[in-house]
Amino acid sequence: MLKSLSIRNVVLIDSLDIDFSKGLVVFSGETGAGKSILLDSLGLLLGNRAEAGLIRSGTDKLSVTGVFEVLPQNAIYALAKEYDLDIDGDIIIKRTITADGKNKILFNDQIITLKLLKELAQNLIEIHGQHDSIGLLNSSTHGNILDNYGGYETELKSVKNTFADYKNAEKELKKEEDIINKAREDEENLRHWVAELQKIAPKKGEEETLKIRRSELMNAEKIIERLNSAYANLNGSFSVIDSVSKARNAISRANEIVNNKYAEIEQNLENALYSLNDAVEQIEACSADISLNQNEADDIETRLFALRNLAKKHQTEVDLLPEKLQEMINALESLQKGEDNLAELKEKVEKLRNKYIEVTEKLSKKRKVAAQKLDKNVMQELSPLKMEKAVFQTNITPKAEKDWSEIGWDDVCFEVSTNPNTPLGPLNKIASGGELSRFMLALKVNLAQQSDQETLIFDEIDSGIGGATAEAVGERLSRLARNEQVFVVTHSPQVAAFSDEHFKVSKETVGNVTTTKLEKLDKKGKEEEIARMLAGETITDEARAAAQVLLNKEPQQVLL
Repeated sequence: MLKSLSIRNVVLIDSLDIDFSKGLVVFSGETGAGKSILLDSLGLLLGNRAEAGLIRSGTDKLSVTGVFEVLPQNAIYALAKEYDLDIDGDIIIKRTITADGKNKILFNDQIITLKLLKELAQNLIEIHGQHDSIGLLNSSTHGNILDNYGGYETELKSVKNTFADYKNAEKELKKEEDIINKAREDEENLRHWVAELQKIAPKKGEEETLKIRRSELMNAEKIIERLNSAYANLNGSFSVIDSVSKARNAISRANEIVNNKYAEIEQNLENALYSLNDAVEQIEACSADISLNQNEADDIETRLFALRNLAKKHQTEVDLLPEKLQEMINALESLQKGEDNLAELKEKVEKLRNKYIEVTEKLSKKRKVAAQKLDKNVMQELSPLKMEKAVFQTNITPKAEKDWSEIGWDDVCFEVSTNPNTPLGPLNKIASGGELSRFMLALKVNLAQQSDQETLIFDEIDSGIGGATAEAVGERLSRLARNEQVFVVTHSPQVAAFSDEHFKVSKETVGNVTTTKLEKLDKKGKEEEIARMLAGETITDEARAAAQVLLNKEPQQVLL
């Protein structure tokens, strides 16, 4: 609900701070007093377009701030989380507009866009006025409204889950069909490529091995020369091995004299000798392994070229050629097995499609039952609202299969006819003025428990009616206000008498400056204002007595 509203520099309002409570809140006042300015200000918090003329003359900017208390189940929490907006307690929305057209919108001190404001505000306030085209007047919302009213969550969940399974199976089928179709197109090429790769038989890591071997062959003479040099130094005429061997023998003889005092030195020399001999053997083996065969070098070069050429051809790396070969083999196998697999997937899709049809038919039947109940209840509300000749009907039509979705195949639209023998049409195209607002009231009375909005605003719902009809409107607004906060801008004393809070809007001129004022009325002030609404400018005792009658009258028990 809207807890408070602060307005600065909007048309005739210089500064206004208002606190609101739950229940039915009425705004009254003479024509031109500025009631529409309040609605324009609230409209700015809903994301309405800002006109430059809204900024009070002599100032360079306006601002409107609303504080909202929101129930835990309100969808705004999920939406705020989606956009990384913090909600901790009340929601504070502030919109500032400057004379040069700049907008600044804050949601709990976080800057948001105008588009996001509109999306968020749909969960806070709904205004029903003479020319609104949002909320219930938007036919795209009617299906969701009917589903909330019907309360068939089990059927909705079943349709949603079945549709997801059905579409996933379709995707799986499409993917397999694409693979097989591509394989068919490439079958001849695939067989050629597989044969080509199998002939060359690429191995993972082969390129690096060939590069190393090629380097050895290209530098064979240098390598042999250096190996020979190493061998000569170790085991030639002045060999290291011979020197180490002599040193070991000398230390051994010394140990015989001093009782192995130098045993550790002898052992180290012995180990060195073994290592040197091992090195000599390795050098000999490496020398034998070095090839000067030019044919081998040519073969390696040829194979490297062939491998790299195939890698380029298949847009991959040489090391990945074995995987590419297996991929092609798998594609050929898929082609061979594909028909059986496709048949199974097609059968699965058809079964899920039939299941979707089955569960959606059940949902559609539930919707039609709920629609009949809603139509009946709305029609019961129309006669007391002086619309006894009007007709309300929920039109449910099936969509084309391409438009089936997780909520079924029903296209739901609220339609009305305001006069006998006139065709039904969309709510926002047929009804006008006060009729439209009364249709909204009749609907809202029945949908109050299912509404996402926690604050409803009716602008001059009493247009063109009076007496018992206006009283019926007031009774329904009062009942609606048991579940939601309801604001009403009214000229009807019968409607105003049902208010839980009553504000009087008036203009005040001091010198050349005119401002709009808002006064919260106490019991006596409310009685006086209703008397004015009854009598006009001159309030008589009879008008005051009539006001007391209205205020003391017990509400009739209206069937909801």
